[in-house]
Amino acid sequence: MLKLRRGTVVEAEPLTVDVGGERRPAWADKGIVGPVEVGDEVVVNVEAADLELGSGGFDVVHVNLSRGLEGGGLPGEHVMKLNYSSLQHAVRPVEPEGDEIAARATAPPALVIPLHGYLAPVAWAAAQATPGIRIGFVQGQGGALPGSMSRDVPALRSDGLLAGHVTAGPSHGGEHEAISLAGGIDAAAGELGWDALVVGPGPGILGSASRLGHGGMAALDGAHTALGLGLPTLLAPRLSSSDPRPRHRGLSHHSRTVLTMLLAPVRVPVPEAALEGWPVLEEDAPEGGRAQAALDDLIETCGGRHDIAVQRVDLDGYAASGLPAKTMGRTIDQDPLFFAAALAAGRALAHAVGRE
Repeated sequence: MLKLRRGTVVEAEPLTVDVGGERRPAWADKGIVGPVEVGDEVVVNVEAADLELGSGGFDVVHVNLSRGLEGGGLPGEHVMKLNYSSLQHAVRPVEPEGDEIAARATAPPALVIPLHGYLAPVAWAAAQATPGIRIGFVQGQGGALPGSMSRDVPALRSDGLLAGHVTAGPSHGGEHEAISLAGGIDAAAGELGWDALVVGPGPGILGSASRLGHGGMAALDGAHTALGLGLPTLLAPRLSSSDPRPRHRGLSHHSRTVLTMLLAPVRVPVPEAALEGWPVLEEDAPEGGRAQAALDDLIETCGGRHDIAVQRVDLDGYAASGLPAKTMGRTIDQDPLFFAAALAAGRALAHAVGRE
């Protein structure tokens, strides 16, 4: 059963709910439950916070009993997101009617990213390489499903670094809604008119410590779908110079698994080898304790099947951009390889468009 509790909103920004006399941080998807104001009586899902989860450790408003019971839905539509759950709601799908895949003069490249934290440095690096490039984001499963939870998407849209946002499959709340990941990528590659697209999860990746039980495995579906639609496909590997978990330090075991399981070759962008001197945590560090070890691991994993594209990166430029420069509490100085991998992927995506 859902772990639901009644509460009262005691602060609107940041949203705080009093549940049984305890003030608890909360989040509300206003596109689903409507506005939330101080004094409102709400029902919140408290399980994530009670489990003391990291990035998801807050209560989520399930319904606003004071002002959230008057929603009008979307009359005339027949497609539902979160279907057959208590949060099902009608959407207008972006997929064109009919049996034909969307017509397009050229096939824009698609970059599949492992984490939402790659989106901002990817978009920035692509714009630096090709000013005016139109890149859109297709959000699928693997992390947060509500599109409105991302702080990066509105910031990138405001800065002109992102041309649009499609939420596909169970993900919802973007500027465009797609019933399937394939439909979202196809629409992004056709009628939306983007030069290139980024495919990846929302924030707050889902996962266990297992090899396959992780939201990052959604990259496998994203890459296969883009390849199946005939798009030039790039896959950004998850790299880290200082993740405290050995399985994610260097080349993440999830990226290694995805690269191994892919049924067709893709292009894999990597930062230039001059990153050799970057620091890592000393305990359980990869052989040599250097970023070069991660790149060697990646080359071995690709095994000559995937095309490795070495790219120059501008870490200082990105750090000065004002865009997000922290991952799981680590700054760009503490984990430069994480950001370098994303910056390399953005530059490679711009190169794939052929406009530089």
